[in-house]
Amino acid sequence: MKLPFDQIQLRFLTALAEALFDDFEDMAIPVEQVINNVHQFFAKVGGTKADEIGFSLRIAELAMGPFFNQLSVEDRKQRIRKRMQNTQFDAFQDMAKLRAIVYFGYYGHWIDPIGQTNRDGGQSANKDNPVLQQIGFTLPKFRQRGPEEVPLERVEGREIDHDHVIPVAKVPDDIDVIVVGSGSGGAVSAYNLARQGHKVLVIEAGPFLPSQQITHEERAMIPALFKHGALQSTRDNDFIVFQGRNVGGSPTINNGICLRMKGDPLGHPMAADVFAKWATIGAELDEARFMQSYAVIEADLQLGKAEPRSGKTNGTHLLRGWEAFAAGSQDPWFQAAKAGWFTKNFGPPGTSSACAYCGYCNTGCPYARKMAMAQTYLPWACQRHGARVLAETKVDKILWARGGGAKRRAIGVQVTDPEGVSRVIHARKGVVVAAGTIASSLLLDRSGVAGTGHQISLNVASPIIALMPDNKSPAWDEDQMTSVVDCGEFLLESHFQPPLSMSSMMPGWFGEMDRRMRSYNRVCSAGILFPADRRGNLVGGKLDLKLTLDDILLVRRAAATLAKVHFAAGALEVYPALMKGQTLTPDMDIDAFYAGAVKEADDITLSSSHPQGGNPIHEDPNEGVVDRQCRLHAADNVLVTDASVFPSCIRVNAHHTTMAMAHYATGFGDPFGV
Repeated sequence: MKLPFDQIQLRFLTALAEALFDDFEDMAIPVEQVINNVHQFFAKVGGTKADEIGFSLRIAELAMGPFFNQLSVEDRKQRIRKRMQNTQFDAFQDMAKLRAIVYFGYYGHWIDPIGQTNRDGGQSANKDNPVLQQIGFTLPKFRQRGPEEVPLERVEGREIDHDHVIPVAKVPDDIDVIVVGSGSGGAVSAYNLARQGHKVLVIEAGPFLPSQQITHEERAMIPALFKHGALQSTRDNDFIVFQGRNVGGSPTINNGICLRMKGDPLGHPMAADVFAKWATIGAELDEARFMQSYAVIEADLQLGKAEPRSGKTNGTHLLRGWEAFAAGSQDPWFQAAKAGWFTKNFGPPGTSSACAYCGYCNTGCPYARKMAMAQTYLPWACQRHGARVLAETKVDKILWARGGGAKRRAIGVQVTDPEGVSRVIHARKGVVVAAGTIASSLLLDRSGVAGTGHQISLNVASPIIALMPDNKSPAWDEDQMTSVVDCGEFLLESHFQPPLSMSSMMPGWFGEMDRRMRSYNRVCSAGILFPADRRGNLVGGKLDLKLTLDDILLVRRAAATLAKVHFAAGALEVYPALMKGQTLTPDMDIDAFYAGAVKEADDITLSSSHPQGGNPIHEDPNEGVVDRQCRLHAADNVLVTDASVFPSCIRVNAHHTTMAMAHYATGFGDPFGV
């Protein structure tokens, strides 16, 4: 494993860390160990992202001024406050994000179980992990569970058979359909096409990690399962865009939330009708058929409501706070809002296979209790209908021949195998592109398809953490996301993270960061989710997306609302996701605070797990990339079946609608039939 940083970069990172940790009450591990943890993490991430961070370290050293490493710790702290914490200069605000990298090197500390059997994923070796002890966190294996609670045991029989994940040398010559991508869209498409009798090959750029190989070591799972180690950003670094990169795709690391974009029991009655909007922009779909697709997915995955016991502290906190807040509101949007428990593909709920709420959904489920793509549609396609999966293989471009008419015809793909060798894989009948909004757009562009990578939307999220008087049951001892409030213009969603991930969300500097993380057992957390509709384009392979003034006003309204909900639930302090690390208290004018604090996207921590668009449906080939059956306008045997075909932002979590879109395109008859 190649280490990415040189001695100059490491010296600067060490000097920065010494200052950031100087006001900690005490350190559970030395700074040298923190830096080693960071270095090892980026060695696992590798690639261009590690190079980017290395370059950022060099730029940051220059920006922090001459002889930063030689300054006293106190002088370094003053310079950090001036040029990182309290700056309004965009380049310095980007540089300030190095703070999170240093802190997750501390809170992500993990003791490798050298010389031991690793049957519990290293949990035994980390029972006395000093960092986890310092913040009062208990690993899942050692938590006390009552007799009525779900045991933390793996559900057997749900995995893809290892024999079904084949090396490139064993790809047969008679493949009918190649499916590019194994997430929500790719897996559903592969299953439908395989059961229709096609010989299907699913090609995935990421690795195959069955649940037996997934552990609670965040610093190992994040680089293994996420694209760019969960640090993929927009061109201006204002947003982090989370995407899975593994066999199973983003559902491996999402929270299994399944909301319909229309007709959901928790949908706001005043929210825009998405089907009607799509019809006005040239993308009218058969709504009844789409609703059938939702129903098929729900039956296949046995979807059900998150159980209150799985959100006993944090999920309940949001619902309780909303009830108290809404009771005193005269806002018609808030008065009509719906609040309740998420519909999820965990379990199914109420069975012996139900979610065991270990709290590590975003780094994969070691217990196979999430009905994700690698536990459902992919193994079903392989075991029942003969599909095969080719992992760790990048599809470089689609190969074409002239079709019977004016359109081209896909005859296969060119790939780069795990050894870096370029190969060609032929497809007799067609290709399905389902690699996600960004990757699908880039693949089509590399394949000579015009008009891709435009009109990209995001559901944008921002976390807000609250300090409670006491949590009898700490919020980390439950499912990460269980409850939601649909306010129409935006959503409020409960969420909680294990230590490394929580430290990357927790605002605060120096000793204040220490104080907040030592209160880990007493914090609850939730986030806002709002639509940035058709704001983005791909430029130079990266997402370029700017928020408008209306977006900023909506951010302020949503964030202020959630802060008030926290206080209505009894919070003593609220920590908004702002770089300066301010603290809100119940006596403050929350609306005025956000009006002054959030002027642009750089001022607040923003992320998205729901990129949409880029290859939108449109009846006119001059206006969209695919037609109303998700068939590529420019070819007669290529489908695109992921969220990249959404003509506009759907406003709610995209997982369910992406699966339904894939079923809509492939589940009502053979799209490659003669």
